[in-house]
Amino acid sequence: MTEPKRIADQLRRAFDGDAWSGSSLQQTLAGITAAQAAAYPWPGVHTIGELVCHLAAWTATAAQRVQAREHTPMTRDDWPAFPVVADEAAWLRARQELHEAHEQLVALTEALPAAELDTVLGDVRERADGSGVTIYVLLHGIIQHYLYHAGQIALLRKFV
Repeated sequence: MTEPKRIADQLRRAFDGDAWSGSSLQQTLAGITAAQAAAYPWPGVHTIGELVCHLAAWTATAAQRVQAREHTPMTRDDWPAFPVVADEAAWLRARQELHEAHEQLVALTEALPAAELDTVLGDVRERADGSGVTIYVLLHGIIQHYLYHAGQIALLRKFV
């Protein structure tokens, strides 16, 4: 198996498969209602819906960067808005956007020549916009991002 295919496998495991760390992102999101997704359990904490929109934005950005083989600016807000009032259509749309971005990223990763994993995206390392890292680091960062926010969602769902 090539390294890009191994990374694609890890993307799938973190998103909706058998993640080594425990529940995948999709397993963590299972059964959450729009009302729960919109709820603020504490002041200053992102909602589950906001976390899903944030994940969709970053996953879509990663897909764009892998496809372009260069650092591209984010085309969405880092933290897109999610309705404060429970809205089933918005909740379904947010999850669908995340799923579509994930599928696109997996397909691009599987098609990536292994030699291009070392391509650096951007000239300078900037954490805020994710520049200055290799495609390899970007893809592993998305895997970590899925699981990091899955942990936050697991905690939030206990309080909403």
